[in-house]
Amino acid sequence: MIIIKSEREIEIMRQSGQVTAMILRELSHVIKPGVSTQDISDFVEESIRKNKMTPTYKGYRDYPAAACVSVNDEVIHGIPNPKRRLREGDIVGVDIGCTHRGYISDAARTYGVGKISEEAERLIRAAEESFFKGLRFCRTGFRLSDISFAIQTKVEEEGFSVVRDFVGHGVGRALHEEPQIPNFGKPGRGPRMAKGMVLAIEPMINQGSCEVEVREDNWTAVTKDGMLSAHYENTVVITEGEPELLTI
Repeated sequence: MIIIKSEREIEIMRQSGQVTAMILRELSHVIKPGVSTQDISDFVEESIRKNKMTPTYKGYRDYPAAACVSVNDEVIHGIPNPKRRLREGDIVGVDIGCTHRGYISDAARTYGVGKISEEAERLIRAAEESFFKGLRFCRTGFRLSDISFAIQTKVEEEGFSVVRDFVGHGVGRALHEEPQIPNFGKPGRGPRMAKGMVLAIEPMINQGSCEVEVREDNWTAVTKDGMLSAHYENTVVITEGEPELLTI
């Protein structure tokens, strides 16, 4: 069942989203060669708690950290490690959730570490641009798969592939609510957008094949071909007009 949020609930999520957005902006200054993936998660946790909120991911299904930090061929759910230090030319996806008064905002960005290749820059940009192509259909009257189709079309136009094993989702009191939001599919299918729906839309795209596998830690998803992956996500509210982005 899709849970429609009241204005009171959305206001709480708005406050959470402002903190999430601030942290993601600040990370662009934190992430540099030599920084460990654990340093990144520690910064996220300290920032969330400083704002008297709770890191959603820490302890979620026994996940051990405040942020998922995924480097290069890691698609999502990379576990932070103090021994894993970023190097010039890496790309790193950081996915965070912030809980405030029981409500969650969820967002992710992919960052370049120092100077990165043109292809890596293009991949990161395509993930972001595909999100905004999908956002055009986050309006009442459109169907869920209209978002999916727009994302897939943009990604494939750029010569990249869409991950199919993981999808976006509704968000609210729970991190993962209905509906599931694939980043691929035919248009005109699924439920219609309705005022009060809150969605975490998150293109996950690969430089090469769409195929992924999960490492032995049962969390870290990687590309099967070892090529790069990028992730971009925001929490979005469906309104009577323009969609509202809570995490920008």
